[in-house]
Amino acid sequence: MSAATTRSRTPDRLCAEAVDLARAAAEEAAAPGIVGEHAGLVSEGDRVVTHFFECKELGYRGWRWAVTVARASRAKIVTVDEAVLLPGPDAVLAPEWVPWSERLRPGDMGPGDLLPTDAEDLRLEPGWTGEDEPPPNSVVSEDMAALAEAEDAEVTAGPLAVPARGSIAAVAEELGVRRARVLSRYGLHIAADRWEEAFGPKTPMAQAAPAACVSCGFLVRIGGSLGQAFGVCANEFSPADGRVVSLAYGCGGHSEAAVMPKPPQPAPPVIDETRVDPFPLRPASDSGSVPVTADEDTEELGHS
Repeated sequence: MSAATTRSRTPDRLCAEAVDLARAAAEEAAAPGIVGEHAGLVSEGDRVVTHFFECKELGYRGWRWAVTVARASRAKIVTVDEAVLLPGPDAVLAPEWVPWSERLRPGDMGPGDLLPTDAEDLRLEPGWTGEDEPPPNSVVSEDMAALAEAEDAEVTAGPLAVPARGSIAAVAEELGVRRARVLSRYGLHIAADRWEEAFGPKTPMAQAAPAACVSCGFLVRIGGSLGQAFGVCANEFSPADGRVVSLAYGCGGHSEAAVMPKPPQPAPPVIDETRVDPFPLRPASDSGSVPVTADEDTEELGHS
C-alpha cells in the first residue's frame, strides 16, 4: 500500500477539527434550527474531509447535511468546499422513476385522454392492406406521390380515401380486415390471460356456479380466435354483465340454473249438484225477536 493511499484514508487533523466551520456553513445553507448534531466525518482524500450533521427538517428523516472542507498543502487555514443535503443510509427516498407508459394501469384513462401506441408494440403486428393499395404508413398513393413530386408540393396526412368499388381493398374493408395492425399472438395470449383472471373458471363465483357460461342463454358469442374460449355476458343481473367472460366461467344467473316457480292459483269452487237444500220464502214465525201473541199494552198504541 502506497503512502498516498494511507494518507487519503486518514482524516486530516486540521480538517477533522473544523467542526464549527462546517456547522456554520451548513447553517448558512439551511433554514434556522434545521442543522442538528454532528453525525461523523469521512476522509475524501488528502486534506479533504466531509462532516455530516443531522437534518431536523420535517419529511427528511435520515438525511444529513454534508459539508466538505479542505486545506492547501502546507497551509493551516481550512476552507469550505461545498455544503449539500444528502440522504443517509436510513433516509426515506422517493421511489425510482418509472416512465408513464410503464406506470399506466387499466382504468387510468379518462375522457379526452390519448394513449399513443408504440410502433414496436409486441401486442400488435402488421395487418393486411392489399397489394393494390399503398402501405399503411403511406399517406398518399403512388400516383399522388408522383404528382406531388412533379409539382414540388408538400402532402400532409388526411382522411383515408375510400377504396375503389370491387377492388381487393374494398372487399377487405367490408370484411373488416383492412387494418394497418392487428393483434399478434402475444397480444391474444395476454388478453386471454387478463380476461380469464377476471372472469375465468378459477374465480370464487365460477366455483360456486351451477353451470358454465358455455350453456347459458345469456352468452353472446364473439368472432375471431378468441371466440373459441370467450364470449360476452348479457345478463343484467350477473356480476359480469357486459364483460368478456370465459366459456368456463359461471354465476348464479345462469339461464338454466332454476325455473321460476309459478304463483299458487286458488282452487275452483265446488258445487254439489246431487242434493237440494230447501230455502223458505218467508222466515219462520218463531225465528224473530217479536213474540207471536199480541201484547195488550202495546196494541192500543198501534203496535202489533
